[in-house]
Amino acid sequence: MSWLALAHPPLTFAVLALALAIEAAAGYPDALYRALGHPVTWIGRLIAALDAALNRGSFARRRAGGVLAVLVLLAVVGAAALTLTALAGLAGPLAGLVPLALLCASLPAQRSLHDHVARVAAALRDEGLEGGRRAVSMIVGRDPATLDEAAVCRAAIESLAENFSDGIVAPAVWIGIGGLPSGALYKAVNTADSMIGHRTPRHEAFGWAAARLDDVVNLPASRLTAGLIVAAAAFHGAHAPRRALAAIRRDARKHRSPNAGWPEAAMAGALGLALAGPRVYGGHAVEDAWMGDGRPEAGPTDIERALALYRTACALLWGLAAGAAALGLLL
Repeated sequence: MSWLALAHPPLTFAVLALALAIEAAAGYPDALYRALGHPVTWIGRLIAALDAALNRGSFARRRAGGVLAVLVLLAVVGAAALTLTALAGLAGPLAGLVPLALLCASLPAQRSLHDHVARVAAALRDEGLEGGRRAVSMIVGRDPATLDEAAVCRAAIESLAENFSDGIVAPAVWIGIGGLPSGALYKAVNTADSMIGHRTPRHEAFGWAAARLDDVVNLPASRLTAGLIVAAAAFHGAHAPRRALAAIRRDARKHRSPNAGWPEAAMAGALGLALAGPRVYGGHAVEDAWMGDGRPEAGPTDIERALALYRTACALLWGLAAGAAALGLLL
């Protein structure tokens, strides 16, 4: 087996299935993070350096600098991922899959997302509204002081739905397509969008390329995520899949994001809630459309219901990867 074969299906699906299982079981160990950091932190340092070096001058110059920054970022991350794939390929046909799976396990974040969202429900129960606000401020950008209990719960569920798409399903899709190299390139784009893809005076021009590219690379995953939530809903109520599909058809395209509306609408419909809607970021009101036509009065129990649905959807994602790997290896 050549190292190049490890970067193309069907072996990438075997790597993906193993990586998802490893990450779900162990997450990213704290000891490893303290010793080495995390790929996102390494990528983040490079983005910050490029921001400091290239984000200056006129609007047009800043936009051009942002395009150059994305190209440099992709070149560096891609070269590193291809090198690691080549080194793994030297281990042989089966042995090479294991180190690649361990590396790929750092890209999705099933366990950490679950734990962060679960802490919001626990904080609301144990510490009341202020505890819930503190916990949810760790995973959303909206002003926590403006949130009542229902808004805290909706924010946690929205974050769960959106991050399931861009933090788990999207890296899984790209790992399946091209192994560690394409998975790492996706993570670089997504991290750049989270750091500089904002419509602020500093980053409106410089972050334009990162934000637009992130929209494109997340498009297939957002639709797949919605489908996974619909399928998972079948295990959580007889009418939940129908409600989820209806919410997707009616509301997904109303969201200000071209991708976030799909998983959020699916989650809202499956749970019988109304998510998104008007909210406040940095002191500025955002008049977003509602996803779903259920009740907006969410509580900690609804967060727990959303987490149960999420766990089922993660299991289905693993099943797709494992099934694709088995089929590919048999053919």
